[in-house]
Amino acid sequence: MLLVYLHMSLSLNRCDGLRTCGLNTQGLSTPDPCFGTYKYYTTNYICIPAEIQLFYPHVENGKIQINAANYGRTDKITCSHGRPSEQLQNTNCYSPNALSFVSKSCNGLENCEVYATHMIFTDPCFGTYKYLAISYFCLPHGIREYLSALTCEHGTVIHIHSANYGRTDSSTCSTGRPPAQLAKTDCYSLNSHTTVASRCEGKRSCSILASNSVFSDPCFGTFKYLYISYSCVSKCKCYCT
Repeated sequence: MLLVYLHMSLSLNRCDGLRTCGLNTQGLSTPDPCFGTYKYYTTNYICIPAEIQLFYPHVENGKIQINAANYGRTDKITCSHGRPSEQLQNTNCYSPNALSFVSKSCNGLENCEVYATHMIFTDPCFGTYKYLAISYFCLPHGIREYLSALTCEHGTVIHIHSANYGRTDSSTCSTGRPPAQLAKTDCYSLNSHTTVASRCEGKRSCSILASNSVFSDPCFGTFKYLYISYSCVSKCKCYCT
């Protein structure tokens, strides 16, 4: 069985995930792009197997923050029902663009959808039956986003939600930099959160030098920056009785 997967935004909400779909083209284009010309409507779509997983990360009263993502296989049990043994043997299967793609699709939103298919992600291990694993959490409203210096009001302290030393877009901290230093946008230092939390968690103010001497260099030749999301929480008071 195959499902329709459309690329045109006009048809997306009406047809995605259905086996068949019909559209009334009346009024689809406003204003008229070429008055007096008899027009027709075209769209591009592909049919994907119905077994392809569709993930709906969702949070309430906050924003999605992707913590980790992988399209591949890391065990022989997950999504293994009815699959031949040879499709489950490779448990060291990681797609290099999974975290970057999912982060760009979902970060900062209340909900999003991601298809687990090699038509979106790089196929890291041909012949292995793959699945998409996503780890995410909810950033409460009022989260502050800074590049290096953190500060909170009197009576509150810093609580770190996420941090990354690297590059996830080509525009941040890009002034005067050659394109070659901005091209890689899936650059993540794995010790970012641990390093920032150990220096700033529970303090009223904190500053960290965004440099390779503090964090490991995750992508040589790329101009990196430090991104931190945090909130200010009430300072814990302890009473002895």
